[in-house]
Amino acid sequence: MADVKLSETYACVPSTERGRGILISGDPKTNNILYCNGRSVIIRNLDNPQKVEVYGEHAYPVTIARYSPNAEWIASADVSGTVRIWGTHNGFVLKNEFKVLSGRIDDLQWSPDNLRIVASGDGKGKSFVRAFMWDSGSTVGEFDGHSRRVLSCAFKPSRPYRIVTCGEDFLVNFYEGPPFKFKQSLREHTNFVNCVRFSPDGSKFITVSSDKKGIIYEGKTGQKLGELSAQDGHQGSIYAVSWSPDSKQVLTVSADKTAKVWKISEDGNGKVAKTWTSGSGGVEDMLVGCLWQNDHLVTVSLGGVVNIYSASDLENDPLTLSGHIKNVSALIMFKSDQSTVLSCSYDGLIIRWIRGVGYAGKINMKDHAPIKCFAAVEGEIIFSGFNNMVWRAPIQGNECGPVEQIDVGSQPKDLSVALNAPETVLVATDSGAVLLNGLKVLSSINLGFTVTASSISPDGTEVILGGQDGKLHIYSVSGDTLTEEAVLEKHRGAITVIRYSPDVSMFASGDANREAVVWDRSTKQVKLNNMLYHTARINCLAWSPDSTMIATGSLDTNVIIYELGKPASSRKTIKAAHLGGVYGVAFADECSILSSGEDGCVRQWTVTLQ
Repeated sequence: MADVKLSETYACVPSTERGRGILISGDPKTNNILYCNGRSVIIRNLDNPQKVEVYGEHAYPVTIARYSPNAEWIASADVSGTVRIWGTHNGFVLKNEFKVLSGRIDDLQWSPDNLRIVASGDGKGKSFVRAFMWDSGSTVGEFDGHSRRVLSCAFKPSRPYRIVTCGEDFLVNFYEGPPFKFKQSLREHTNFVNCVRFSPDGSKFITVSSDKKGIIYEGKTGQKLGELSAQDGHQGSIYAVSWSPDSKQVLTVSADKTAKVWKISEDGNGKVAKTWTSGSGGVEDMLVGCLWQNDHLVTVSLGGVVNIYSASDLENDPLTLSGHIKNVSALIMFKSDQSTVLSCSYDGLIIRWIRGVGYAGKINMKDHAPIKCFAAVEGEIIFSGFNNMVWRAPIQGNECGPVEQIDVGSQPKDLSVALNAPETVLVATDSGAVLLNGLKVLSSINLGFTVTASSISPDGTEVILGGQDGKLHIYSVSGDTLTEEAVLEKHRGAITVIRYSPDVSMFASGDANREAVVWDRSTKQVKLNNMLYHTARINCLAWSPDSTMIATGSLDTNVIIYELGKPASSRKTIKAAHLGGVYGVAFADECSILSSGEDGCVRQWTVTLQ
């Protein structure tokens, strides 16, 4: 049977939240960065963005991850208040897990000697901050002084050790230790203080706030030194700040959709050296995260666009990366172009990837989100949401032409396009089917059973509708008339997906009871039996272009590849292909399969036949 290896990951982008900054962090020794999406921590290399690893061991959504100063370990924290400490030596190795706070952790930082970690966030009573030993979890100090959620914390990277915290009570608190004790509250801000960071040399720290100010303090005493100049300053909340490696500049990002590089003088005042404006000015272009990583300046927008600038040449155009934030529910490959992949997520984002290159642009359909059913033919996309509308739109590269719509009378459950007659679209609804020619309804038929999946033959002369009852109903199409030709019974669960083989001699179906079946189209007999190796519902399936292999993707997180002519038991399983479940599969060619899922990632696997 075939051997399967992961060849590329087109990564999700960081989870973002309006009105709140996000944290991305870097490896002290390489150009790897860490960010979080759902329950995943993404490790990504800025020099080669396709080089991606995903850590998915948290039970709850992850909020922050950071390398230790010696780069040996990573500490990541989640919304339940749990911190996990793990390494990446020969796979992922868990060192420790501690319950640190009773609510969401918003920030954490290591001490420079790699022995202690401070975490801040939401807690019960007054426990918004905790510092602990990395090996035992024992607490090192008392952190009084905050009355509301603590959004950020920082460890002074040189002796004598200090910890600074800031948050929603407008306070910046300064602690000396270890063991750490409250020293003073700094009350310079008049709104949420979103981020605090020490300079790499430990001589200063900076706080940035929703009051549009950045204030610089002396690192050892906490005495205020100066401010970021209001001239050319930010016009909105400043969400994040990051120092340059030489401690002489900072990068800030703001809700005003700009990123700024500031030169920090010895006396602690900041002047703008460079301003970049994000996007075309929509809400999605607000900037919520940033990182100065060696020669790379990284910014992240609310819509998940990552821009990477060169610190040594601020005039250079950035490298732009993007991707999905949410579940990727559909993958499309076109016959005429085997290098391009379209992926669609529930939130209305359609992304174009080039195999071997990665991100190649996006089509934003958020005005029409959420997208429930999605199909595409050369140069056109067809999709529907949770109302009665089906939309069609021409696409040219990353541009989408005028979107036209038709009301099909009830909510679409599935839609399928006749590939050789793309004007013809079959829309499955709760109790029947609608045949469309372009934006005209040819016929609307009530079939008397609950339809859960559908497929139309490439020439548009036959349709198969799968029911809640597990039966497959086959109809011939003549003009606007459907005539029932056969009913096939084998499935023991609701049909979830039906696909014709590229040579149109077979079709395959999958169900909610984890079984897939391959059928001979002319005899209506089962062609491949016992495809029962998933442990949960089958969400998607795809044929190889030569009609010799089938791939199924399931809620159980696995992709299984079967070869026709061989027993199902000789299958190849890709285990844990996508955290949370697989929702899209597609063959690029006989040797490459793509998958997508709940984790927001698209992966390419190389299949080697033996």
